Amino acid sequence: MALKIVVLAKQVPDTRNVGPDAMTPEGTVNRAALPAVFNPEDLNALEQALRLKDQFPGSTISVVTMGLPKSAEVIRESLFRGADFGYVVTDRCLGGADTLATSYTLSQAIRKIGDYDIILGGRQAIDGDTAQVGPQIAEKLGLTQVTYAEEIISLDEKARKVVIKRHIDGGVETVEAPLPLVVTVNGSAAPCRPRNAKRVMKYKNATVPAERPAEKADEIAARNAAKPYLNINQWGAADIDADLNQVGKAGSPTNVKAVKNIVFKAKESRVMTGSDADVEGLIVELLNDKIIG
Repeated sequence: MALKIVVLAKQVPDTRNVGPDAMTPEGTVNRAALPAVFNPEDLNALEQALRLKDQFPGSTISVVTMGLPKSAEVIRESLFRGADFGYVVTDRCLGGADTLATSYTLSQAIRKIGDYDIILGGRQAIDGDTAQVGPQIAEKLGLTQVTYAEEIISLDEKARKVVIKRHIDGGVETVEAPLPLVVTVNGSAAPCRPRNAKRVMKYKNATVPAERPAEKADEIAARNAAKPYLNINQWGAADIDADLNQVGKAGSPTNVKAVKNIVFKAKESRVMTGSDADVEGLIVELLNDKIIG
């Protein structure tokens, strides 16, 4: 059985390395001050997709991302690791989308792709940390969903069922679900395999039309006519038949007033020894302040 796999990926600012210039004076994220990276848990999801592809020869992986044209970088990274096709959904009207508008846009893109058995994505993105987009896509497509997945244990192609291990608060849970379905993957899942050198050489010049310099358009068109795999699909709102009232800011009921970078500073500090007197004094203080007891 050859599977049709869709992976959802996002290019995000690297909020794991936040410095003093990471916020603008207006209280929003200063994206220019943070390097753009492949959302970490989406890489975990890609690895689960690649393992299915290894297990079921002939399977294909389509990676979908929404963002600026430069987000095609996550498509190239996916191609370097073993994905087959890439789709960048980019349009000015998509800007300012919250999770509701984002999930609508991505679900429309998946509908345009049309043929899929399993849709995989990271549990959440590090820039928003909402963990809402995957479940919302499942709802919009009318599909079963399994969240907090750590491993796809088995897939029965005849019964069209998959067994998945979930890592949840309090332990591990094993569930069975029918295909097609949406799966969101934890960061505790297996890390994604590294780039393949041959695939890097093959796909390093793959681009979306918006990335190509106008002065080299004819040269690139001639090259890509002989190597069509260098064309990454670029879709706008019209290409996916999106309702403009449901995308971008127009389709986003959530409004973020401000994002603040809070640094906790101790008002006072005290150096303690391991003596009985110091330990006893600390316990008495904690009891009196009702911190313990």
